Amino acid sequence: MNAPHEPDELLTIGEMSRRTGVAASALRYYEDIGLIATVRTSGNQRRYARHMLRRVSLISVAKRLAMPLSDVHDAFGEVPMDRTPSHGDWQKASRRWKRQLEDRRRGIERLEHELTGCIGCGCLSLKACALLNPDDALAATGAGARRLEDIAGSDSGREGSARDEL
Repeated sequence: MNAPHEPDELLTIGEMSRRTGVAASALRYYEDIGLIATVRTSGNQRRYARHMLRRVSLISVAKRLAMPLSDVHDAFGEVPMDRTPSHGDWQKASRRWKRQLEDRRRGIERLEHELTGCIGCGCLSLKACALLNPDDALAATGAGARRLEDIAGSDSGREGSARDEL
């Protein structure tokens, strides 16, 4: 049976990586952007407080949900890194994160609705399309297929480019 761990026990980067399944390079990056914290030994080696295991695990969950790390940073904003966070600290973070997820869900539902209308419409009109060209903003850039020209611009020196085929 495993011996109980001391709350102030520090983990090496290898132990943290093994326990969380997160690459050491990612752990260093998370430290660089302020998502996690380390202490340094006299030999300048990183050591992680045990409570960082939860933070890193939650960062992994956020990545699986395609959450930007900036959103994770915002959600963890008030969760202390210099001590083991309390239940209340995590509850506050959870409420912030839930609000972010709800906003994200509403945005995805709005996009789904617009795409369903666009696909079902079949108009193929970039002038009228509220999704690809809201308020006909592309009209100010000139006539023709403006988005296709951007794509074809990289092919401009070749015969048979996308522009020539249109």
